[in-house]
Amino acid sequence: MDQLHEKYENLKVYLKSLGSVAVAFSSGVDSTFLLKVAHDVLGDKAIAVTAASCSFPERELNEAKKFCAENDIQHIVCESEELDIDGFRQNPKNRCYLCKHELFEKVWNIAKENGLNAVAEGSNMDDNGDYRPGLVAVKELGVSSPLRAAELNKQEIRELSKELGLSTWNKQSFACLSSRFVYGETINEEKLGMVEKAEQLLLDLGFYQVRVRIHDKMARIEILPSEFEKLLAEGIREKVYNYFKELGFTYVTLDLGGYRTGSMNEILH
Repeated sequence: MDQLHEKYENLKVYLKSLGSVAVAFSSGVDSTFLLKVAHDVLGDKAIAVTAASCSFPERELNEAKKFCAENDIQHIVCESEELDIDGFRQNPKNRCYLCKHELFEKVWNIAKENGLNAVAEGSNMDDNGDYRPGLVAVKELGVSSPLRAAELNKQEIRELSKELGLSTWNKQSFACLSSRFVYGETINEEKLGMVEKAEQLLLDLGFYQVRVRIHDKMARIEILPSEFEKLLAEGIREKVYNYFKELGFTYVTLDLGGYRTGSMNEILH
């Protein structure tokens, strides 16, 4: 057995040892793969829990509902409004910790109400490098990280997802919309809506990996460098600029560094 499939078998053994689990499900690459394998191993003893909030695009929520319906997986959607968490709107450096702590407390409550032994989330080995205060909350609350336990990284998860026939195998990486804000800049419903609509336009135009970072009323677009030419093409450039202005952005810029995860964390180094 090759190393990849050995890790896959180890993941199944780990999940089986949990006995039953509530998977925090965002419909992203990692949590979709985790939920699929958990359901394959545990059947009805694995359920999905998705938190609905204004930091979570409607597109992603609809995909989560569709996946669970198609795979006959019990799916519970709970309200988890980050903006109601004390201190969250001020966007401190531990914002992700505040959010994840509240979220996983809710998922644990749902797990217990349904007689389940464990809560699991989808972080992988690649998440160990960046600044991830949310993982502190994971550890504090005794949440399982099966993909890290099996030592799977993002590329391996994509490969296994493709083998399992999951359409998410080549889905874009995604993070909550609050991650688009500079630390210390107030997060509110209006600006979250601006970011969601701006990114949706870029996705609708066919850009693969997108982030619209918000700096007060300035939009900083991050896309793959290979797609710069497409964005700057006549017709596309004007469409993006005009739509962003309609949304309320004063300035619309392209980040020449291109798309990268955690770019708002660069000021921390």
